[in-house]
Amino acid sequence: HSPSLRSLIQKPAVSLGLKQHYTQKAQVVVEKKEDVTAPIKYNSWLDRLPPKLSPYVYLTRMDKPIGTWLLYWPCAWSISMASYANNLPLSQSVYMLGLFGAGAIIMRGAGCTINDLWDRDIDDKVERTKVRPIASGAITPKQGIAFLGLQLSAGLAILTQLNTYSILLGASSLSLVVTYPLMKRITYWPQVVLGLAFNWGALLGWSAMTGACDLSVVGPLYAGGVAWTLVYDTIYAHQDKKDDVKIGVKSTALRFGENTNKWLTLFSGSFVSMTALAGYMNGQGLPFYTLSVFGTAAHLAWQLRTVDYNNPADCWKKFKSNTWTGALLWSGIVADSMYASMQTGAI
Repeated sequence: HSPSLRSLIQKPAVSLGLKQHYTQKAQVVVEKKEDVTAPIKYNSWLDRLPPKLSPYVYLTRMDKPIGTWLLYWPCAWSISMASYANNLPLSQSVYMLGLFGAGAIIMRGAGCTINDLWDRDIDDKVERTKVRPIASGAITPKQGIAFLGLQLSAGLAILTQLNTYSILLGASSLSLVVTYPLMKRITYWPQVVLGLAFNWGALLGWSAMTGACDLSVVGPLYAGGVAWTLVYDTIYAHQDKKDDVKIGVKSTALRFGENTNKWLTLFSGSFVSMTALAGYMNGQGLPFYTLSVFGTAAHLAWQLRTVDYNNPADCWKKFKSNTWTGALLWSGIVADSMYASMQTGAI
């Protein structure tokens, strides 16, 4: 029998005891070739975009709009509460809601870029985040910084549509956005810094409508929003807790551990209480307390009663459901405004 081609190729390797070495080397070459040539699959509409564009869109998390909603809702609450208290024109509210919506999309994307630039050496060690464009190498750090420049320029264009007080107030939040990703390296409470950044719109929305902040209203509204962020982002952080322990990343999920539900019950109660206080200081009526206070309380109670902190899929589901928490609060403000207009004959 004539020797097979495979045996002829392998024979020198066997005689030198190098078969395993050759095989492993061949596998490495193949793997590298696949990494370079195969585009990352995002399992979403991003896969239909041009290959050079999709990593940048994915970097902004546009396929996961929940982050944009969570950034937007405090803005919407504040805008609508300012309109209610000061009897401002509906057209002004609609304009500001649209402007802040565009700003939320842009700045949430910028925040993601900043986060991924800081975390590129962490994300590639976490199962859920290792395919992010900067961590995977689809976008280089220099390209990411250049893209961030475009995002911040677009954000500045939105901000300059506001009054001077609001421009300065909005610009001052950038330090929180930049430093948040570093907090998980030094404290178990990075969610506090995230809350301070993500709820800045509770201050900015009011000032955009009136030219100043009424701290008796926006103070508790902002504080309540920070407590809300501690709830939803702790649930979110439970998705990665096993990887976080391995690589030394800190979070409230690890800090609270088995006592998470007790802590989140406390923060949920703080959120609802601060919302009620903001409504009281703003002279809100029954629709507000029905939807914005009791409605959000019921939704948060459902989350904490049903969440499985050891099931990443359920943590993601509960985290996403918080857009309805924000929507409930806003719907109460809007319903209250409509009710007040009906009472005065404006509708």
